[in-house]
This record gives sequence, C-alpha cells and structure tokens, in this order.
Amino acid sequence: MALKYLLDENVHPLYGVQLRRRCPDLVVRAVGEPATPPKSTLDPEILCWCEEYDFVLVTNNRTSMPVHLIDHIESSRHIPGIFILNPGLTIGQNLEELILIAGASFDNEYQDQIVHLPLS
Repeated sequence: MALKYLLDENVHPLYGVQLRRRCPDLVVRAVGEPATPPKSTLDPEILCWCEEYDFVLVTNNRTSMPVHLIDHIESSRHIPGIFILNPGLTIGQNLEELILIAGASFDNEYQDQIVHLPLS
C-alpha cells in the first residue's frame, strides 16, 4: 500500500485503531503521536508536515482546510492529498472507503486535491 494516512486530532481515535487492525501494512499516524505534529498544531503546519513526510491528511475539516490548501499550493508547495470524512456515513463505511482507496491508488493520484468520501 503506497498511501500513508495522517489522522488529524478531530478524527475519532477509533479510526486509527481500526485501520491498523484491518490493514497492518497501511501506515497510519495520528496528530499527537510520537514523530507527528503535536496536538493544537495549526492546519498550515500540518499540511507542511504531510508534504515533508508524504502523508495524506484525513480530516473532518470541511471549512478551513480548502482555504489552507489553496494557500499551500499558492506558496509553490504540494501535498499528497486530503481526504474528508463523510458525516453521513458510519465510521465503518468511512473506514471501508479509506481501506479501498489505500489499496487501489497509484502514486500522486490525489496530489493537491481534497477528496470527499465516499469516493465510490
């Protein structure tokens, strides 16, 4: 699996637990864990971290994240992608989407994009 996920601090911890359990080969980190941005890190800094370490950001942030991504790209920066969870789906359905995407994606497929789940 080529994609790596960084879960922002507003994503329920169950996502990390279940992704790691269901897909042990998938690299999943959460903000606040060792070697990730600390909790309360500002969104623009999280985008820079994702760019540096090649992680797709998984978030619930529908309002400010698009603005931050535009600013990031206008600064000649890039990000592997941002996946926004769907509040209309169950945690299990969102997890299935993330697992499906991770298993079927190719390199740079979501670069500089915001993808709203479900993709299918």
